[in-house]
Formats: sequence, C-alpha cells, structure tokens
Amino acid sequence: MRLSEIKVKPNAVFLNIPYDTEFQPLYLAYIAGLIHLGFEPRATLGIPGGTRRLEKILAELAGCRYSVHDLSRVQLDRNLPKTPRFNMPFELGLAVTWAELNPAKHSWFVFEQQPYRIQKSLSDLNGTDPHLHEGRVAGVMSGLCNAFVRPTHQPRVNDMIATHRVITRKLAAILEEAGAETPFEARAFQSLCYTARVAAEKYLRR
Repeated sequence: MRLSEIKVKPNAVFLNIPYDTEFQPLYLAYIAGLIHLGFEPRATLGIPGGTRRLEKILAELAGCRYSVHDLSRVQLDRNLPKTPRFNMPFELGLAVTWAELNPAKHSWFVFEQQPYRIQKSLSDLNGTDPHLHEGRVAGVMSGLCNAFVRPTHQPRVNDMIATHRVITRKLAAILEEAGAETPFEARAFQSLCYTARVAAEKYLRR
C-alpha cells in the first residue's frame, strides 16, 4: 500500500522517544499525558530490523495525525564505541518531510530537556520552539498540554500525574503478565496504554 493511501487516525500520536531505563519515568509520562488528552499513543516497539523496518516506521508515522519527537538524548552512550543516538532526529526528519508534503494530514512537535541546546544539536530547526520538559514528569505533561490545546476538555496536570503514579505502581505486574523484561516492548506498551486509559477514565468523564 502506498503511504498516500494509508488512512490517517485523527487521534493517533506517533511517539519518537528514547527507549532506555533512565528515560522510563518520562516514557510513562508521555503515555499518561496523551491518554488524558484523548489520544492514542503509537510507537515503533515490536517492529523488526532491516529494510522493512523503515517502511513500517513510515507507514506508522503516515497513519498518525500527530507526532511527538523527544530530542533530549544527545549525549554519547556508555557502550563502546561511544556514539550519539541518531534514531530520534532521523525519524523527526521523516515527520517533517511527510508534514511538508501532506500538511493537512500531519503535525509534529519537538520536546527537549534543556533550553537553547537544540539550536546547537539541530540548527536546521532554528525558528522552531521546542517544548521543554527539564527531565521532569510534570514538565512532559505541561508540554503536552501546551502542544495539544483541546477545544473542550482540558485535563489537569495533577490528574495526569495521578495516572502516572498508577501505571508506575502497576508496572512490575504488567511486565510479568506480558512476559516482558522492560516496558519498551510491544505487548507491555499496549498494556500500559490500557492501564493508563482505565486509570484516567474517572478524570475524562468530568
């Protein structure tokens, strides 16, 4: 199927974020925050490597009305050879191109941890103001609320944090049930989204 033929889901948000233990609290924050905003988080978890992986990433991106790109991981990793991570800026480039060619089908948002750093790490984005989260859970949620201003229901950050606490507390049980070692696996991701949706339900009914 051609990318232009893929049906866009109006409430789907493509998550382009780091998958590592240190980032885990913010990973859960993106899930909880997007659920409260009425969105369906989508991720590349479970997509195999190889040529087909790129095709599937493009298809996933094209099927989402929005995408969120966290560029806070610019440092070198600890494993030899020490290298920076290029997946996040690469996938942002795909999103920027797709949105430029299809402005009615896609919009993208950039998140960062430190102010002004993106002007150095990715100067081509000069003129684009990233949403700064400062490495904090509440910062991610505040940034999401500013990126996605809803015409009707405007969730409270405190309610988002409450849902974040629920899925954090239930994480071990979710991983055990999913047979997953980390939350960065496809089935665990689906279970986290479901658990967040159930936890947020009482707030969404207000």
